[in-house]
Amino acid sequence: QVQLVESGGGVVQAGGSLRLSCAASGGTFSNYRMGWFRQAPGKEREFVARISRSGGITSYSDSVKGRFAISRDNAKNTMYLQMMHLKPEDTAVYYCAADPTAIPDNYRDIDYWGQGTQVTVSS
Repeated sequence: QVQLVESGGGVVQAGGSLRLSCAASGGTFSNYRMGWFRQAPGKEREFVARISRSGGITSYSDSVKGRFAISRDNAKNTMYLQMMHLKPEDTAVYYCAADPTAIPDNYRDIDYWGQGTQVTVSS
């Protein structure tokens, strides 16, 4: 079992940047595929980005590619999401996710979640 805690959310103007962090404990961090999801009011939880166990392979949703960058530091048991050129439509609660097998697009198939951190992008 692994516990996940997100941090770094806040309120920014459109065009600004934020860096989210996800601190993991209770498991062997390098054994987990990791990812970020987000959920806006009235919408389902949406895939944002995923990263392989070593950090060498990443992928992104079409809505964020070119603007967001996922990374991980296995020595620190921490995953990050660098968010740049933020848009009002990026406003959501952002969730850290972990799974020993895969990070699929469907949030229902993922084993472990953090509590979420709010990101609000103003016009």
